[in-house]
Amino acid sequence: MVTDQDTVGAGRGRVSAVPEDDLKRARWLQEQIRYHDYRYHVLDDPVISDAEYDRMLRELINLEKKYPELVTPDSPTQRVGGAPLKGFPTVRHRTQVLSLGNALNLAEVADFDRRVRGLLPGEEVEYVVEPKIDGLSVILRYQNGVFVQGATRGDGVNGEEITTNLKTVKSIPLRLLAEGNPPPILEVRGEAFMPRVEFERLNREREGEGLPLFANPRNAAAGSLRQLDPGVAAARALDSYIYEVRYAEGVELATHSEGLEFLRRLGFKVVPGTAVFTNAEEVVRYCEGWAKRRASLPFEIDGMVIKVNSLEQQARLGTTAKNPRWAIAYKFPAEKATTRVRKISVQVGRTGVLTPVALLDPVRVAGSTVSRASLHNEDMIHEKGVRVGDQVVIHKAGDVIPEIVEVLVGERRGDEKEFQMPASCPVCGSETVRLPGEAARRCPAGLSCPAQLKEGLIHFASRAGMDIEGLGPAIVGQLLEAGLVRDLADLYYLKAEDLVQLERLGKKSAANLLEAIERSKENPLRKLIYALGLRHVGERAAGLLAEHFGSMDALMQARHEDLVAIPEIGDRIAESVTSFFRQEDTRKVIEKLRAAGVKMSQGVGDGPGDRGGSDFGAGGLGTGAGLPLKGVKVVLTGTLSSFTRREAQEVVRQLGGRPVSSVSRETGYVVVGENPGSKLEKAQRLGVKVLDEKAFIRWLEGFGVKVGSRE
Repeated sequence: MVTDQDTVGAGRGRVSAVPEDDLKRARWLQEQIRYHDYRYHVLDDPVISDAEYDRMLRELINLEKKYPELVTPDSPTQRVGGAPLKGFPTVRHRTQVLSLGNALNLAEVADFDRRVRGLLPGEEVEYVVEPKIDGLSVILRYQNGVFVQGATRGDGVNGEEITTNLKTVKSIPLRLLAEGNPPPILEVRGEAFMPRVEFERLNREREGEGLPLFANPRNAAAGSLRQLDPGVAAARALDSYIYEVRYAEGVELATHSEGLEFLRRLGFKVVPGTAVFTNAEEVVRYCEGWAKRRASLPFEIDGMVIKVNSLEQQARLGTTAKNPRWAIAYKFPAEKATTRVRKISVQVGRTGVLTPVALLDPVRVAGSTVSRASLHNEDMIHEKGVRVGDQVVIHKAGDVIPEIVEVLVGERRGDEKEFQMPASCPVCGSETVRLPGEAARRCPAGLSCPAQLKEGLIHFASRAGMDIEGLGPAIVGQLLEAGLVRDLADLYYLKAEDLVQLERLGKKSAANLLEAIERSKENPLRKLIYALGLRHVGERAAGLLAEHFGSMDALMQARHEDLVAIPEIGDRIAESVTSFFRQEDTRKVIEKLRAAGVKMSQGVGDGPGDRGGSDFGAGGLGTGAGLPLKGVKVVLTGTLSSFTRREAQEVVRQLGGRPVSSVSRETGYVVVGENPGSKLEKAQRLGVKVLDEKAFIRWLEGFGVKVGSRE
């Protein structure tokens, strides 16, 4: 069906039956949480701790459960998903949403400039140039400052209404900032996208589960937002940038750049890296600069958008049947390389999935040397026709994941060999199985397979899991080789005399590892659930299960119907949980963990961590460290090797500092990793103190913060 956007209202529940104190408290909590969402997800400049945020959110959830009439469309509690949708209604756009014409090289950018100036003879022309975010184009509608409808672009005339899913994107405001003077009716356009780190995490998870991988972050974002179950979108860390005011009742804007500033005042996260130029030569140089540093960005861009800045000139330039004459997209060229497949090996993952991997002659592509590429599963090998010895063309899917895109059949010499997936596990020898409806072949041996046990132990000890500092792949391999560990629980029964036998592990290192293992016993229940490695159970789902059931015993006894009754927990996760805890080996491991003293119940403050906080630095700050960075602004730029961006931000907050995204004279420190980009240049220009990663780590350790390797 087709619905006119003008008919959709914000709506509010009747609150006359709610006690005045509870009504005021709920409205205050909604306002505060919206403000802190804006600080965190838009400005990247939080002013309260994650624990305080979680406390306010839980209080609001409890009030709204007690008084359902308090729930409003713009309440922060409406971001968590909801009941599965029956389908997406069709939305007719107020005006046609045009796509952009493409410039495939910089000469075509110059041609665009000549066409514009030819249609505006003798006039001064300004261009706004901005990165072209590679995501899903969305149209957002607000009434009296409240988000009431979101839709895809569709065919430009009609789109799909995905309001419920878009509410899960935390950088999209559910209520606009009042000081921005929101108009009665506002319609904006932007891009919903998946950050690179989330894309990589999601594909690793899918590969471990034998699911098809997303080709690039754009497909991942579109696939997430077009799921009928909003819980899917809620479980993925999607983000947004808004770049166009399509309609603003009663608001007069003269230029596109004025519109971006207007959007910023209203609380939107506005597309970064926007600049204004007066000639094509400057535009070309700017595009070239972004092309060189695109690989270092935390989000994917596939080009630059060039727009005439004057809205009056835009109107006079008009459109063709499909594209505006006043804008064009310069598309970065796809970088490919040719190499040879030397061997196809098979890896056994944590969940038993056998993954074929092409070992390649090393070749440089998209900024790094590539020597291997996942072939995902046997169907893909047959579909692409890859043979050992083939000459192949590779690229990085989304400029991130090495992928074979073409086999050069004409280059074959006759000695190439077809590949067949092994009938038995290459590690433990168990007969492999391929279940109906699955693309993956698996080893069914579970943790009795050394490869699965090794990957399971690495996952168990990871920061998102039990956070056992010092227990990386090398030590895990030695423990298994020495026969000291035969299941996950055996870690808690290791002794110093066992560990000192291992190569390169002296008394002090052994003592530190045992201390880290002991400390992990007090981790929140959600971390233990995640660490156990249940299929389909990520950090978000683990937090929800811990919050709902409160103890490992209750979770082990949960029925399928109990699990699917939890918002965001679907049939797939429910089946995984019930089948996992039915296994006798699982129950034995749980009892061994319990006997070792591992915490098995939810404690005060052990919430699910909805806001994306980190457990980095579980050992805490050193005694007497206080808040040595209280109020100091810290910018993190480039790729850090010892921790993720979120982990680094969290430890800065622990020290009282304020992680921010932009460099100014008020910035205290800039921490740089690999490929830091323009922020390093600006810091040096302003005289802001710069720390490389090693200096940053030494600095943290001086405050008593222990920093381990991400390995």
